[in-house]
Amino acid sequence: MLIEHQHPDNKSIMVAILGAPNVGKSSMINYLLGLDLSIVTNKAQTTRNKFHCVFTVDHTEVILVDTPGLHKSNQELNKRLNEQAREGTEGADINLLLIDLSKEIFPQITEFKENIQRELGETWIVFTKSDRIENAEALPLAEVFEKAKEVLPELTKFFVVSSKSGDNMHALTGALCDSAKPGPHLYDGGEISNKNERFFATEYIREQAFELLKDEIPYEVAVVVDEYKDMRQRDEFDRGKKPSVTAFISATILVNRPSQRAIVVGSKGTMIKEIGTRSRKKIEAMVAGKVHLNLHVKVSPKWFKNNFVLEELGLPRAQDSNRVWRKR
Repeated sequence: MLIEHQHPDNKSIMVAILGAPNVGKSSMINYLLGLDLSIVTNKAQTTRNKFHCVFTVDHTEVILVDTPGLHKSNQELNKRLNEQAREGTEGADINLLLIDLSKEIFPQITEFKENIQRELGETWIVFTKSDRIENAEALPLAEVFEKAKEVLPELTKFFVVSSKSGDNMHALTGALCDSAKPGPHLYDGGEISNKNERFFATEYIREQAFELLKDEIPYEVAVVVDEYKDMRQRDEFDRGKKPSVTAFISATILVNRPSQRAIVVGSKGTMIKEIGTRSRKKIEAMVAGKVHLNLHVKVSPKWFKNNFVLEELGLPRAQDSNRVWRKR
């Protein structure tokens, strides 16, 4: 039954976006949304939490579930990232398995089968990064798809797309809308995600740390927002007085070793200042107002094995989790 205040023609579909690290999941989501909501870097394992991204076409609501890249690892952090990806399939009407056309195809499919470790519902293959392949449409992908069905019987369709050029993204969107079922919109108040601004502030800070820091440091960096004051909730705003600052944010960048702290801070604070400047611009675009951002760097040895920290980062224990520290 439709909710009374919604249009009788409303439809909705939930779509899990799956694949290995760096296959273009977040880039595709941002293209479909028409805005840079999900963070994107050139480093693997940028996405660490599953979350919903929502857009509407006419009366059809499409809920995309962004997930971390599935990969093999015995590290506690990575086990929890994989669990986030697997949980992203729960409740999904369709799964989109993204395969990078610029790499060997079948190893990606077989590795996904090994890593997903659960039965899937209807699944479509989306061959990404077609802009990197000369004459990608001439590839024998129909034959590849038929062979892939021997590994993943759940496969029913395939698409060849590029988030950079937009090729065939309209066809993918149309197919998703055609597969949506009649029903109420879950996000009928204009929301574009099930995560709040505090979450995305954390993400944007981490995105800039990933972009600016080199070598292994980004993978041993985490961000925790200690305080987020939304000045739009104050009485002055209710009385029509727009505050000069929309949000006051205090956040901590966690690193594993003291030497990493020195790098993140930089000479005379130049690196952390640049991280703050870049991330503040993205946060200000999100909140449509001025943001006061205060960043700190803290050494938290082996935070990626610390249960307290991982829980605070929204990464609960996985089924195959190791015994991990209980104290912060």
